[in-house]
Amino acid sequence: MMNFSTNALGGSHASKENIPASSKIDAPPQVQRAKQRRVLGVLSENEQHGRSSLSQGSHFSKPSSLSDSSQLAFLGCSSTSNYDVYVEEASEVVLAASGQEEISNSCYPDVDTAALQHEDLRLLLELSSSSCQDASMQSDKSLMSEEVLCVSEYAEDIHLHLRESEMRTRPKPGYLERHPEITNGMRVILVDWLVEVVQEYKLRSETLHLAVNYLDRFLSCTAGVKRGKLQLVGTAALMIAAKYEEILPPELNEYVYTTDNTYTKQQLVRMEHVFLRVLAFKMVAPTTNQFLRLFMSIHSVCADTENLALYVAELSLLEIDPFLQYTPSIVAAGAYCLATYIVNRSFWPDSLHAFTGYPTATLVPCVTDLHKLYMSAENHPQQAIREKYKSSKYCGVSLITAPAVLPFYK
Repeated sequence: MMNFSTNALGGSHASKENIPASSKIDAPPQVQRAKQRRVLGVLSENEQHGRSSLSQGSHFSKPSSLSDSSQLAFLGCSSTSNYDVYVEEASEVVLAASGQEEISNSCYPDVDTAALQHEDLRLLLELSSSSCQDASMQSDKSLMSEEVLCVSEYAEDIHLHLRESEMRTRPKPGYLERHPEITNGMRVILVDWLVEVVQEYKLRSETLHLAVNYLDRFLSCTAGVKRGKLQLVGTAALMIAAKYEEILPPELNEYVYTTDNTYTKQQLVRMEHVFLRVLAFKMVAPTTNQFLRLFMSIHSVCADTENLALYVAELSLLEIDPFLQYTPSIVAAGAYCLATYIVNRSFWPDSLHAFTGYPTATLVPCVTDLHKLYMSAENHPQQAIREKYKSSKYCGVSLITAPAVLPFYK
């Protein structure tokens, strides 16, 4: 597991779930910055050829020294290399040898073609050393604040809106086929790293879910992203999600610091520009976390069940297959159903059946997949989520033993 030193992050900001300022470390900044950051490692030579799944044991060694600049790039590419990203659907950019661009709009027909030809999009080709301002999204309230959920008369309207919206903001399950250099194992490592960053900066769970949604949607609408830029894409996704969700998101230099200066401020800002244009500024996306909290506001559960459901929902972020085949509402319902069965041996309640229109039979495939993921979590190479939910804050739910067989199998 990659360790992020608490002392090394003294500059992080508080958020809705942040600890009080008085409890933060008080070591001098120069001491805090002295510790070495652990970044995503370098792809081994044998793994550079061909796609490898997580089940086949794909992994990356971690750099042991910051003196070798080649090790600072995610998955083996130098941060000074060109982007080599071809946007095929959001703004289909096909690069000729001359560097000319042909742009068409097929994924988001309402995107202005002229805007997509803006100079910022050239960071898909190369990075300029010129300075540019941070096109920060203004901090906004969560789409699904707990205060709103408590107002029962709005619950049905909220649910209807989320169900309609989730169909418009779904990533494509098979998008990795469009990125020959990126494997499922690489994405798993990236998401695991994002979990640790979110934990270190005390960001909200919703920020993590949004960041993964943005990451998957960006990769669904692009092609040919190099493995050395995958961490840059993931960091930009988290940066945008934090700006949307958090009261006080981390500053830009903190994101540079979390990557151990693998990428510069300018690279992050320009990737943010491209990210927003590729997604057509459609940043409001229903997540599994939002649906799950809505369901628990309709039919309340005990603390163990609540935290276990949240744990299962976060585990589902690790795997594209099969969980991108399900909508966020189905995954949320499946996590709720599995958690209630593990803790109380109860099933999908009638109140939520009536509220969502999902009968238990509809949830069985997803619950079955979630159960398999839960049972394999202890032996999973990436342990950030499981370690997170071992803490007393989450009632240590990742240590709960689940039944080996669910009644659905019978």
